[in-house]
Amino acid sequence: MHKNEIGWTLRLEDGTKISAYAQHRGDQWLIFHQGKRFDNWEPIKEPPLEDWLALLDAVRRRIARNMLQPEEDGRLLKRIRQEFPAAKVD
Repeated sequence: MHKNEIGWTLRLEDGTKISAYAQHRGDQWLIFHQGKRFDNWEPIKEPPLEDWLALLDAVRRRIARNMLQPEEDGRLLKRIRQEFPAAKVD
């Protein structure tokens, strides 16, 4: 993974695992999913809230380690609130 990429693993409702990663390009975060190890990474046009929350958690951990600027937390929170206005995100 590159410096501007953050990865995590998700468990679907049926119990299967998928890999996900987000790529930071400019002021945008692009999220991708991969089913199995050698499958192609598929861009997700409308990522679910759980992807955004996993990304927010990873961004906050990187901010604490001085790997990202603190402003990125606010930008990401703003994006999540735009996409999911009913979600309670701190």
